[in-house]
Amino acid sequence: MTRAEKTEVVNYLTGEFGSVAAVVICDYNGLGVADLEELRGMARQSDAKVQVVKNTLANIALANAEMSGVELKDMNIFIWSDDVIGAAKVAADFAKKNEKLSIKAGYLDKEPADKAKIEAFAKLPGRNELLGMLAATWMAPLTNFTIGLDALRKKREEEA
Repeated sequence: MTRAEKTEVVNYLTGEFGSVAAVVICDYNGLGVADLEELRGMARQSDAKVQVVKNTLANIALANAEMSGVELKDMNIFIWSDDVIGAAKVAADFAKKNEKLSIKAGYLDKEPADKAKIEAFAKLPGRNELLGMLAATWMAPLTNFTIGLDALRKKREEEA
């Protein structure tokens, strides 16, 4: 990789890491090409991005994006997204399917996070699920009111 290519990768990653809510760092030692493509497909569905990056380049990009506190060792693959829960879910769900991928650490809202914290975020309901719960909660009084009105109508019809 030439110096210009390295600079281009660092600039791209700095921009990406600086504008996202979550970066999950995983060990992918032993994953094949088909497995990596499956991971990328899962990430696309969750609007997340996946890339294997050399540790030196990733350290520079993370430092430029004002993220520090995680030491990069061995082979790493980075999963990042604007949705904290989405990135954590992609990593955790794929790690459940394939034991060769393991979550190491990451950054959630630019703060260092360990494996336990990332897995805890992965267990939370996603954005769409939370919006559905909120809509159901808002609709409950209206639903109960219409059920009550219908019961009152039926009662009046029986009395008549």
